[in-house]
Amino acid sequence: MQPINRMKIEFDSKSSNEAFARVVVAAFAAQLDPTLEDLADLKTAVSEAVTNAIIHGYEQKSGTIYMECLLYPDSITVIIEDHGVGIEDIEKARTPAFTTKPELERSGMGFAVMESFMDSLQIESEKGKGTKIIMTKKFSRG
Repeated sequence: MQPINRMKIEFDSKSSNEAFARVVVAAFAAQLDPTLEDLADLKTAVSEAVTNAIIHGYEQKSGTIYMECLLYPDSITVIIEDHGVGIEDIEKARTPAFTTKPELERSGMGFAVMESFMDSLQIESEKGKGTKIIMTKKFSRG
């Protein structure tokens, strides 16, 4: 199915841009008149994906995060991609509480959070080349 609308942006891998990504996705998704709960779920998942790219993908070094949103009549697909270090073992990384950064607060729950707030979550990654997160959220009408 072809999207009814789409947008693509890129921004620096700075933690201040995590809030920016949340607002952009919410504003774009608002065209479908989702419930406030659906919007909150979407923003939380995007926040986790962007934070993962900053902390794990680029390991707090500078890089670029790419975000694409595809709007369908009753859903949105959000793709967040980095060209950072990649994930060695995706299945292990998806395990709740697994983390490569145990010193950070809330570590190890990013993928579990994304999965719980979205209807589907795909992770594509190649060591040394980066990671792409593809998330879809179906909306109940507001």
